[in-house]
Amino acid sequence: MKNKILSLTLGLVAGVVSAQDIHFSQFYMAPIQLNPGAAGTEADIRVHLNYKEQWKSVASPYKTIGGSYDMRFKKTKSGYFGGGIFFYSDRAGDARMGVAQGNLNLAYHLVIGQGQTLGLGVMGGYAQRSVNTTNMQWGNQYDGMAYNSSLPAGEIGAGNFSNSYLDLGTGLVYTYTQGEKNLTGNNQISATAGIAMFHVHKPDYSFLGDGSENLYRKFVIHGNSLFGIAHSRISVIPGFQYKIQGGARELVFGSSVRYRIMEDSHFTGFVTGSSLSLGFYYRNRDAVILTSLLQFGGYGIGISYDLNVSDLTQASNGRGGLEIALRYIYPSGNKNLKSSRFL
Repeated sequence: MKNKILSLTLGLVAGVVSAQDIHFSQFYMAPIQLNPGAAGTEADIRVHLNYKEQWKSVASPYKTIGGSYDMRFKKTKSGYFGGGIFFYSDRAGDARMGVAQGNLNLAYHLVIGQGQTLGLGVMGGYAQRSVNTTNMQWGNQYDGMAYNSSLPAGEIGAGNFSNSYLDLGTGLVYTYTQGEKNLTGNNQISATAGIAMFHVHKPDYSFLGDGSENLYRKFVIHGNSLFGIAHSRISVIPGFQYKIQGGARELVFGSSVRYRIMEDSHFTGFVTGSSLSLGFYYRNRDAVILTSLLQFGGYGIGISYDLNVSDLTQASNGRGGLEIALRYIYPSGNKNLKSSRFL
């Protein structure tokens, strides 16, 4: 019976998480999911794929899959447009509660100084939320000793329920880039910071479609930077994100250290740069996140693992979730600045 109660508790948690939106521990590997204004920043073309699995040690694993493509359009002296698409599918627990959503993003980035831009982006999306309660067990069916399926559930009924809705978001992004001052200086600096708002019109996401539940607006503040340590192969890459949605708060902060394994060829282009990053992040009162990122030319693969440190450790034994992220970047401007230079 303890396992049944735990499953029910996790089902309720899944509902809360669904109401609070998805999150990736490697948030820097899902830029336009973090902020619509990020479309077109960093490179001419970017492609990201994300996979996250949580709570496998406790119950049916919660799985999130996401992907994005964004690009820059024709650049002028005053700025440039960026556009992108982002989709995700999130499923939680035995009831398969989750959301599938696709978004279109459009942004304009104004050049405000040497190596500096300020971008404004908007997002329009379409989402479907669903749940299957056919095999759910409810608290009213507990007879004091065990689960009794003959007792009335006291709920609306069993079956598949779904609701679809339109979604809107917007965001501001500031970027700064200072390239290396000489070929082996490794003294480059790059930074991205922004603020975004999602679910602007608080769409109805009730399974009954009667307006009884509205999705809270979500506010996101975030930042990432890269500081090369001069005349070395090492760079430091700190980052953070802070989210507010209804009564929920989420703060993630930490840093990676990147080691440049091989330099890019500055003259012939025949040698492709590569690097390895290892990091440590903390999600406030929830998890310690161990991260790694291997980059080779325009390709990158990130792997992270959440070590649960919340009260749920009694059931999870500290095991949170595995996350894998893939990235492809086609660099802009100086083609010698390949992706081993990027965040």
